[in-house]
Amino acid sequence: MTLGPEAVRLDSTDAVGLLAALAQPTRLEIFRLLMRYRPHGLAAGDIGRLLAVAHNTLSSHLGALEQVGLLVSRREGRHIIFAAQAPRADALVAFLSDACCTERPAVRMGDAAAIPTRREYVASDHPLRVLVVCTGNSARSIMAEAVLNREGLGRIHAFSAGSRPQEAPHPLALGLLEELGYDVSAMRSKSWDEFLGPEAIELDLVITVCDDAAEAECPSFPGVPMRVHWGLDDPAAASGPASAKRAAFLQSYRDLTARVTAFVNLPFEEMSLGELQPVLSAIGRMDGATEKSLDQAA
Repeated sequence: MTLGPEAVRLDSTDAVGLLAALAQPTRLEIFRLLMRYRPHGLAAGDIGRLLAVAHNTLSSHLGALEQVGLLVSRREGRHIIFAAQAPRADALVAFLSDACCTERPAVRMGDAAAIPTRREYVASDHPLRVLVVCTGNSARSIMAEAVLNREGLGRIHAFSAGSRPQEAPHPLALGLLEELGYDVSAMRSKSWDEFLGPEAIELDLVITVCDDAAEAECPSFPGVPMRVHWGLDDPAAASGPASAKRAAFLQSYRDLTARVTAFVNLPFEEMSLGELQPVLSAIGRMDGATEKSLDQAA
């Protein structure tokens, strides 16, 4: 696909500037996150929460990306909304390979009116009911439940459970979520038995986030839900000093938010199960995936 007459075109200086801006891990993840949320964009606070990046650090990275035109921002009430500039990314790929990476409608740089209003919570009469399962229901599944409910914006109602639950969620998981602004007051470790039986809620989707739970004989949950595997290493298994353990939970959280943000930006209400399952399985292959996830999604 070639660039049309209205498309962004780059010269060598522009391309070097874009590559330099993206050649830093946090900036790259910011841009990838906002590409999932295009064209709506996200408030700066939500970007910091989803990537677990401190405000002062985030501001400098956002400024660097905006300076080279990969992001555009506008004020909306108390919020500064940042949106990815897909045409700039397309132009960079076209510059490198003479191919365009996306066919989404272009948003002109500097055209603040082209950025739609922030997405708001809208209660749905039929939210997608998702159960996230791991063995202990203390870390990965707890964090995934929190992020799904917040980012689902009323379109998703998420729960979590374990095949062999711990007595309580891991303190590092709860501490990280609370630090990032999630309400953890009602979070607890629980057995998947609570989601069985005639009185249990009917589920639409079961996501396993640890290989042990994926390999366990999965019970017949009400609703005959679709099942996918997003296997990640257990951060609770990290050893060493406290800083290393916290780093493991941070990385697990970031890997989960990458998957959740890819999921919630799908038009899943309009997709059949046959269309949705391979897409969700492919999401399971994102950075951090275990070998089992890679094998199942291949």
